[in-house]
Amino acid sequence: DANPAVTLVPADTTGGRIRFRIRIRGSEIVLRFRPAFYRFHRGLTYYRPWTYDPWKGSVAGWCSWFAFQQDIDEGKIRHTAELLSRKLLPFGLDYLQIDDGYQQEPSGMPDSWLKPNSKFPSGLASLAAYIRSVGLKPGIWSNMAFQQQDSAMAHREFFVRDSGGIPASGNWIGYILDGSNPRALDQIIRPRFQGFSRMGWEYFKVDALRHLRYEGYNSHPGYFQKIHKDPVEAYRNVVRAIRQQTGKDHFLLSCWGIRPELVGLVDGCRIGNDGFCWQELTQYNSFNNVIWRNDPDHMELSSPDAYTDCLLTSMTGSLYMLTDRPEYYDTGNLEPALRTLPVLPTRPGQLYDVDPSRSENLGRVSSEVSGSGPRVFDASCNSPYDLFLEEINTPFENWMLLARAGPSVPSLRMSDLGLDPAFRYLVFGFWTKSLLGIFSGSIPFPPIDPRYRCQLFCIRKLQDHPQLVATSRHYSCGGPDLERLDWQQNTLSGSSLLTPGDPYIIYIHEPPGFPFISVDCPGAQMVSDQVHGSLRELTLNSRAGGSVNWRIRYGGNGVTGPNP
Repeated sequence: DANPAVTLVPADTTGGRIRFRIRIRGSEIVLRFRPAFYRFHRGLTYYRPWTYDPWKGSVAGWCSWFAFQQDIDEGKIRHTAELLSRKLLPFGLDYLQIDDGYQQEPSGMPDSWLKPNSKFPSGLASLAAYIRSVGLKPGIWSNMAFQQQDSAMAHREFFVRDSGGIPASGNWIGYILDGSNPRALDQIIRPRFQGFSRMGWEYFKVDALRHLRYEGYNSHPGYFQKIHKDPVEAYRNVVRAIRQQTGKDHFLLSCWGIRPELVGLVDGCRIGNDGFCWQELTQYNSFNNVIWRNDPDHMELSSPDAYTDCLLTSMTGSLYMLTDRPEYYDTGNLEPALRTLPVLPTRPGQLYDVDPSRSENLGRVSSEVSGSGPRVFDASCNSPYDLFLEEINTPFENWMLLARAGPSVPSLRMSDLGLDPAFRYLVFGFWTKSLLGIFSGSIPFPPIDPRYRCQLFCIRKLQDHPQLVATSRHYSCGGPDLERLDWQQNTLSGSSLLTPGDPYIIYIHEPPGFPFISVDCPGAQMVSDQVHGSLRELTLNSRAGGSVNWRIRYGGNGVTGPNP
């Protein structure tokens, strides 16, 4: 309570548990233990982590919505799949999700979804099979709105009804399915998603769930009181039925807006409004990969902010979906995506949100009766925070990544990053491919290059011998590609996973006293060897890709002395 200094250090991750060492210094130290913290103190009634695991793998793909909106057809999707397979699949983008535009209108009963309109003459099963044939995972959008009036009137018992017994309706949701009625789920929900699953779809984006809650169940409390049913349980029943048909091994995305009622049932949640903005990632950051996978909506590589958008989405471990028209992927302007795929398994470092202005209003979801626009608890684009920090922990080395999406802070102290200011650190600019310098105490930032509109710095503790500073494959400077790293007998050696045909640069800091002798990299071609001051750049290439061992030999005994 009296300004303590607290340091948490990961100690062990074996046996499915994460253990920490904690150092606390202060004149008054109080430890407060809050069991079931997320459930009782963060307003997440249904958070029971012993019943499910958050999705752990990378989820990165392409969505048709902003590229084509409803103007999709079988040919466009096949063409996109072929391009994605050639250009982005080797780097880690492996989902293709079709959005609104394939279904029959008005939609409602299962056949209106399972038997597509005339723009998809080969059917949905054939399309899913083609997407899989080029190495991608097929994903499909679906909507909870029920628009078929004749079917609703013929099956009135399946819907929320007004005082006269007529199925009620609302904006965006149409006729409101009664999730407390098992027969309604058996006739309308289960057949649709069972059909999708049997066709081979593996990723499911379920839209209008906010409207089912707000314009649907929240707007008709009298109906549920009359039948003595809990509207929130009825709501969960709908999504539980979807989950049972899609299976836990396929990704299920709730769309749109924060949906605390669906914790434990969905793998991801679209946390904000239509359209991407990276500021959302500072809101509900403590939920990401703990409660579910945050979805900040789809990104466009054609946007001037592509580097920032792709970097921060991947860095936070969020859902990563592109949505450009496919011809853009033939222009060669793919660098923002190539260097931010795949998404690494990232967990938040805080129990609280960096920007709590939205999550503090989470309790209001139970009183909203309209979902026509963002509500005070939905993630928004008005967050002022623009610094993102990620720690990479491997068996052979730990390092830090600092992203700067704006000029709000001209410098940072090492202690603000959790680093010991008594030591010296190498700071490397990933986008500019340059060594910023060796720093202790604090890091002064250079101006942001307008080509990128953001900065990404790799921070490694300075060693008293030649050391790896970064690799070029991924913004993490070695996260998914660096398999092994070792310094022994004046030799720096490692193993890297190369992407076929993608030049791979190893950046080495060489202090005085270690003359370079040779480099050996069987299994790859040495493209170039360049030296810029104390930074050596070794460029490798491999047509086949795969794991490549490399070894760099040095002479001398070194004169740098220990760090600091």
